[in-house]
Amino acid sequence: MASGLKQDISIGPNLKALRKKAKLSQRDVSAQLDILGVPMTEDIMAKIEQGRYSVRISVLLALKQIYGVDSFDVFFEKLHL
Repeated sequence: MASGLKQDISIGPNLKALRKKAKLSQRDVSAQLDILGVPMTEDIMAKIEQGRYSVRISVLLALKQIYGVDSFDVFFEKLHL
């Protein structure tokens, strides 16, 4: 990802809430992402949750599976322009 790019609206808090609801650590999630073929470090996962790193679509697809959610809508709840 190009440096200097950051999310204009952060879904990080929603991703963090989903991770905690699934009772997973950032380490657990990054390991599961790696298994699914989506390279991820704990540091990048933390930055995503803090809104300091843009989320790739491949990551969202994998997180949907890891968190066991049926719809991508849960990633975007309570967000407004």
